[in-house]
Amino acid sequence: MTTWSSGAVQLDRARLDGVKGFVLDVDGTLVHRAGRELHVLPGAVELLERIKASGRPLVLFTNGSHVAPETFAAEIRATGLPVADDELLTPLVSVQFWLRARLPGASVLLFGGDEPHGYLRRAEVRLVEEDPDVVFVAHSDAVDFGRLERAARAVIGGAKLLTASYRPAYAGADGPILSRGAMTAAAIAKASSARPVVVGKPSRAALLAIADRLGIATRDVALIGDDVNMDIALGRMGGSRTILVRSGISGGVDLDRVPERRRPDEVVESIAELLDRL
Repeated sequence: MTTWSSGAVQLDRARLDGVKGFVLDVDGTLVHRAGRELHVLPGAVELLERIKASGRPLVLFTNGSHVAPETFAAEIRATGLPVADDELLTPLVSVQFWLRARLPGASVLLFGGDEPHGYLRRAEVRLVEEDPDVVFVAHSDAVDFGRLERAARAVIGGAKLLTASYRPAYAGADGPILSRGAMTAAAIAKASSARPVVVGKPSRAALLAIADRLGIATRDVALIGDDVNMDIALGRMGGSRTILVRSGISGGVDLDRVPERRRPDEVVESIAELLDRL
């Protein structure tokens, strides 16, 4: 277990042999995004290859919801990262677990592009434009005020407001990239006086999707990511071993100022530091 003392972090560098599966973040952990280009971080390809060679399952979970999960996986594979379609999870997957658990058969007003609409329709989610049971905010490049108002009125009338993420930004190659999904959800939340329910990271819905895809309990998982408030929070919620990578959004965070219940189990400067521990 990590020891914390006077501004420094003393790390347990134990091997990861006891871990039965892995969950990894994407942006800021395995890649940096510059516009539409993805740049692989040092050690990322080798890490995924070594995990797979060990016979243990892995998934990548990103809060990105601008495209269907299989398109996201293809984009990542194009960089050289060995990721199969079924090894990529996004809130478009985990929202289905929320719906099945909380409101089976619910009608959904979706804020998202053509691909998210098509993906959820294929998954037999009932998408509507009027009188929804749920308003779900994914990523959207364009939002009109009429639709925002219709969504807010639906929430005022009792519809649930779900969002892929409510964090303001994520790591990019040139600094934080502001979340348009969070902006959209915030507009609806302000107008309706509702608090959005996150179904991406961190959420119980995300944990259900991870356990289902890996086929193991989240307490047997190592969760590796760059964001204390999303990745590490998700891992702590699921009882996982949490590893913060300093290559992304939380790179400059003073962890001595983070409440103990929210701290990672350990910290590395880059994903490459984990290679000799598998």
